[in-house]
Amino acid sequence: MAEHNAEALKKRKEFEAQALPHMDALYRTALRMTKNEKDAEDLVQEAFVKAYRFWDKFDSGSNCRAWLFKIMTNIFINDYRSKSRSPMAINMDDIDDNFLYGQLAVGSKESNPEKDFFNKIFDDDVKKAIETLPDDFRLVVILSFLEGFSYQEIADITDLQLGTVKSRLHRGRKLLQKELFEYAVRNGYVKDNV
Repeated sequence: MAEHNAEALKKRKEFEAQALPHMDALYRTALRMTKNEKDAEDLVQEAFVKAYRFWDKFDSGSNCRAWLFKIMTNIFINDYRSKSRSPMAINMDDIDDNFLYGQLAVGSKESNPEKDFFNKIFDDDVKKAIETLPDDFRLVVILSFLEGFSYQEIADITDLQLGTVKSRLHRGRKLLQKELFEYAVRNGYVKDNV
């Protein structure tokens, strides 16, 4: 009995030390995924319960943050997403490749104009624009832009092919550019030549 209690205490301490520091990041992402505070809280709670239950399956030398995001993303895809609205139709011909980022690169000291742009204007308008993205695009955008995961980590988290991640991220960027263009003009980040 004492041995079982010692093992349970060890498991809890390891979990708390490695997993709990990522709770805020998971909640931020869950909130953007579900668009609802209560659902986000439920999603994070369910992810942590599942992670704790399967803590013995976690390889302590691997990326705990990515492992937690994979669990949460799978729960979202399997449960929450199936309850949400039907997919949105998108006409990709209406969106110009890299126009907004190209405009931002002119005269920018930042080597990554996309990052510079999001650092400058990450406020309610950007959050709202991200929320308008279809689920498939929103998830990869959040994991890349906001959480800083690499393409391969996103592929692992979402169980998608690397090419699919790149494609969705590209299309997500295009959709964000279109959503944020008026905001960028209004705030002087780009000039509208019309």
